[in-house]
Amino acid sequence: MISINAIADIFPVLMKGVEITVTVLLASIVLGYLMAFIAGFCRLSNNILLRKFTGFYVEVFRGTSLIVQLFWLYYAFPILFGIEVGSNFWAGVLAISLNYGAYMSEIVRSSILAVAKGQSEASTALNMSRFQRMRLVIFPQAVRMMLPEFGNYLILMLKSTSLVSLIGMTDILYYGDILRSSNLSQAPTVYFLVLLFYFILALPLIWLTKKMESASKKGVASQ
Repeated sequence: MISINAIADIFPVLMKGVEITVTVLLASIVLGYLMAFIAGFCRLSNNILLRKFTGFYVEVFRGTSLIVQLFWLYYAFPILFGIEVGSNFWAGVLAISLNYGAYMSEIVRSSILAVAKGQSEASTALNMSRFQRMRLVIFPQAVRMMLPEFGNYLILMLKSTSLVSLIGMTDILYYGDILRSSNLSQAPTVYFLVLLFYFILALPLIWLTKKMESASKKGVASQ
């Protein structure tokens, strides 16, 4: 049963993990979207080696578990290659960023390819360079098509931050597990509050996703 009396004791303990959860999320969003655009553009490059290398990265990170990737970065890399990714914070951020960056790179690539070919042909007729066509004509329209899916991935990244507790990050779930292990009878109350914390953190992301969906409906040329 969920204990109302226990909530007053559990709530402030879980609050200690909110800062870590939010910090990991914000860092993962910045690096994840950066990776998405870099990989997305690389997959459209004329350089075949660059396309192949980026395609390999995308398939590896889309085809393997985020938990395994997290453990590889934190435990395996230092042993096998002598490469330290830094603290458990950076291991968590890199794992989430590389994983979701791989998924979102396909959104970037497909959105750019989805812009009407006539738009590119018209800009070529105006003697625009390839860079000018991308910057002034294609990319602004492609971004609008990316927005709804990008919004959905914000929420997915928030959910994935809970995995960093597996490598010792003191996030919300970490404190929840500590509380549960110290008093099994309070497990329902603890995990109810953990769920509530994540839902509250997701609310502004849900609102932002709806705004992004509305923005995506404006001004994209059809095929």
